[in-house]
Amino acid sequence: MTKINIDELFRKRPLIIAGPCSAETEEQVLGTAKLLAESKKVDMFRAGIWKPRTRPGSFEGIGIEGLPWLQKVREQTGLPFCVEVATTKQAELALAFSPDMLWIGARTTASPVTVQEIADALKGTDTYVLIKNPINPELELWTGALERMLRSGIKNVGLIHRGFSVYGNMEYRYAPMWHLAIEMRRRNPDVLMICDPTHISGKRDLIQSVSQHAIDLDFDGLMIESHIDPDCALTDKNQQITPGRLNEILNSLIWRKEKSTEPQQNLALQQLRSQIDQIDDELLQLLGRRMSVADKIGLFKKENNITILQPERWNEILEKEIDKGAKLGLSPEFIKSYLEAVHGESINRQNSVIYEGKTGNK
Repeated sequence: MTKINIDELFRKRPLIIAGPCSAETEEQVLGTAKLLAESKKVDMFRAGIWKPRTRPGSFEGIGIEGLPWLQKVREQTGLPFCVEVATTKQAELALAFSPDMLWIGARTTASPVTVQEIADALKGTDTYVLIKNPINPELELWTGALERMLRSGIKNVGLIHRGFSVYGNMEYRYAPMWHLAIEMRRRNPDVLMICDPTHISGKRDLIQSVSQHAIDLDFDGLMIESHIDPDCALTDKNQQITPGRLNEILNSLIWRKEKSTEPQQNLALQQLRSQIDQIDDELLQLLGRRMSVADKIGLFKKENNITILQPERWNEILEKEIDKGAKLGLSPEFIKSYLEAVHGESINRQNSVIYEGKTGNK
């Protein structure tokens, strides 16, 4: 069997990782892996050995017993394997079985202390590590986890976007909040970033659309949970798909490219982008003028002892502008986010005028 070049694989685009949520039995692991390998579309096998569950009593993973099964996957199918580690002890146990890659889960990423301990345990190794976003929408935690791994000398580090836990989210299991993943990508343009449509979706019928969305945003690959018999899975059965269904999804996806190979198409796109640049410049000029007026309002409020925040007026503006935006084809979410940002900056400037005597003109 051909020797696996992990360095080359780590830089493959797109990188496709698949396998069951949990390793349950040797038969289940090997059976799933063989079907995935036969598709010729999966680059790496994944399986949870230790499963950090929100509440006790559910299946929390087979533990170290499952690691030899993953070694057999590599031996029998040629697929390299990766596992999740949530503690220093798990990292040390996993390394004894020579995994091709480790990943840090969302709950672990949310704990800087634990991430640092794992980073220290991996120091001096040539381990490949993927870091999932924290379960809560906090980019600094995600960034901090990346920095801790890099500072420990782990050269090959990538990111996994798996969605965020948000109160009131209904459509997805975890809200994708794509703008946060995009911002993380902007901050780290040279770092591998793949998407985990399985956890974002929570339901197998959403995996295809979420996968396509990630590809359209130029993600570097996908991690999708696949089980030989999903309906009988011990964990997260509703979000796992069969290897056959995975193959169908991968075949159906439109793999886009960053640039066209046709010069005329690139020129047409550049002309459209020039229009965007001009409009953005005009918007910035208007925002600057708006903030100058906010400074004057702050001065007026200071001289007349009027409160900065006017909740009733703010609610009226919000309702009115969301209605206007809808008529222009702008989503309520966008209008609300935009107005909150502008309103927040106005409040900050009025605060500066009232308490520090500063304006944007000084």
